[in-house]
Amino acid sequence: MSNKIKTWVLLRGLTREHRHWEDFPEKLRHCFPGTQIIAADLPGNGDHADLVSPSSIQDMMLFLRKDIASSIASGPVHIIGLSMGAMVAIEWMKSYPLECAASILINTSLKGVSPFYHRLRPGNYHRILYSFFTRDNYRREKTILQMTSNLYPETEQLLQRWVSYTDENRVLPSNALRQLLAASRYCAPELRPDTPILLLRSEKDNLVNSKSSVSLARNWSLPIETHPLAGHDIPLDDGDWVCQKIKQWINK
Repeated sequence: MSNKIKTWVLLRGLTREHRHWEDFPEKLRHCFPGTQIIAADLPGNGDHADLVSPSSIQDMMLFLRKDIASSIASGPVHIIGLSMGAMVAIEWMKSYPLECAASILINTSLKGVSPFYHRLRPGNYHRILYSFFTRDNYRREKTILQMTSNLYPETEQLLQRWVSYTDENRVLPSNALRQLLAASRYCAPELRPDTPILLLRSEKDNLVNSKSSVSLARNWSLPIETHPLAGHDIPLDDGDWVCQKIKQWINK
């Protein structure tokens, strides 16, 4: 990367907020010193938990652009999008290509590229709905962690932090459903965005079938890297690996 300050925008997935990145922003900053990192929240999540979640990825993207516009230091942004956050990144690249320098899309899936049973493994349907509606925050977060992580070592401390996030900024069931609706019906653009894109996937993703990323890589002729053991949330399970793959790709 050049000496000019770059901005990274981090976008998480369904019902998650900026604090769920845990220590990944620090790892990214260590890997790319002097860069600006914005861990953004989509409507209905985190700092925006009091807002109604849009039922379309496009509206999420439009909100995001306005929300962080004054925070961006300079130039087009580098985006790291996980799952639904990657869909928002794709919509941003499609609609405003000059604002996007590069995107790293992690364990995402798109309608029109992957079948519905790859986009969300059927064995998780009941657990997803349980996480939306239960009032037991501990069991909710434990259910989500079981679906998204394979390797994180400090499970109990992590769960207690996640419970505190939910206590402070609970995602309403109606917002969770609207986010699920938006993600489920988001279709792949007919043309691949011109922005440089790197795909990262986990072979052992228990939430989304990793074939979804392979299909997208094939359709759009994109580079793809595969983690052999991590869960859906690769930045949580192995953030150093994510940073290493991004740095190798950018240095090329």
